[in-house]
Amino acid sequence: MSGPSEIVVVGASAAGLTAAEALRREGWTGRLTLVGDESHPPYDRPPLSKQVLRGSWTPDRTALRRDDHLAGLDARWLLGRAATGLDAAARTVTLAGGQVLPYDGLVIATGVTPRSLPQGHELGGVHVLRTLDDALALREGLLAAASVVIVGAGFLGSEAAAVAVELGADVTLVDPLPAPMIRQLGPLVGDLAARLHTAHGVRVRTRTGVERLAGEDGRVVGVSLDDGTLVPADLVLVAIGSTPSTGWLTGSGLPLGDGVECDELCRAAPGVVAAGDVASWHHRDLGRLRVEHRMNATEQGTAAALTLLGAGRPFTPVPYFWTDQYDVKIQAYGVTGTGRGAGAGRGAGTGRGAEFRVVAGDPAEGRFAGLYGGADGRVVGAMSWNMPREARALRRYVAERAPWEEATAHAVG
Repeated sequence: MSGPSEIVVVGASAAGLTAAEALRREGWTGRLTLVGDESHPPYDRPPLSKQVLRGSWTPDRTALRRDDHLAGLDARWLLGRAATGLDAAARTVTLAGGQVLPYDGLVIATGVTPRSLPQGHELGGVHVLRTLDDALALREGLLAAASVVIVGAGFLGSEAAAVAVELGADVTLVDPLPAPMIRQLGPLVGDLAARLHTAHGVRVRTRTGVERLAGEDGRVVGVSLDDGTLVPADLVLVAIGSTPSTGWLTGSGLPLGDGVECDELCRAAPGVVAAGDVASWHHRDLGRLRVEHRMNATEQGTAAALTLLGAGRPFTPVPYFWTDQYDVKIQAYGVTGTGRGAGAGRGAGTGRGAEFRVVAGDPAEGRFAGLYGGADGRVVGAMSWNMPREARALRRYVAERAPWEEATAHAVG
């Protein structure tokens, strides 16, 4: 197949790996280099806050592919090597240590970086959770911790709280918003999530911010809240969201905003595409999006690779995400909740306060599904709480952008 002769993929996780696989699957035979700032071969991230943290999976189970499959890509792997700069005019990527990689096709898939609190991260016992190494360190800390404070009640913080209390810790979940996951799924689901965590012994402190992390002898001992209370803690997880990993692109000439800004083909510049959590692109139906979902990374990696080969089409997925907490599985499609677009984090938000209506089951019985409607009178999202079959049935209303009143009157019932 014709196309670039040398492609560099920066980011060796799900999006980057999928892009590399798509290139080879389409018959491209040029020189392929994958750069990753972690030393691990590509692995899956969703299990980190659940199975790995709980200890039900060993780290090797997170591997996305076997070694022989990776070898079959006929690629040069530069792992443990962070990209530090890009010259889009000269078409070169610079790595830590000074190595310069020329390219005529570039895939940017560098993901996101956890946000930090203004102070306290230098203290022992303070964690973030993004990488496999982060998860293993957090698990080791949880096994020794008596009192745990999790700052941030989005999906990541909520999942970690569920695991921490299962491991026997005394857990406090803190967030300035009115309910867990409210930005991603709206107030009804957020209120149910708060009750779920409370029923399992988690102290849920919403509408409460963090003033500072208190430490003694170099270790965290508590979290000072803005209501004047000090919550004891010998382990703190900071899960307050993330930012696109674009610092290495400063001065490159690429359009940077909330991520690498791409067109509807995932193209940021001639010969340059982006995919996964770092990519902001124009969705034909939903406007500009940046989606931090595992499934999006796979789909967009493929779409970006096809664009490099001249076979790209507008990337118009129906975003999908899920979360498992205790005995509850939440699944969602499309744009949901009250956040600022899909880039609000794991889970999408309309930015307009989408209307939500239950169309199957009953929240009081712990099994229900519903639809989200946008300001244009169309269905923009769907979700289910322990009703996976109904979630799949509702997906078509999202994909079709069905009229709101018609869809809610004739949905699964």
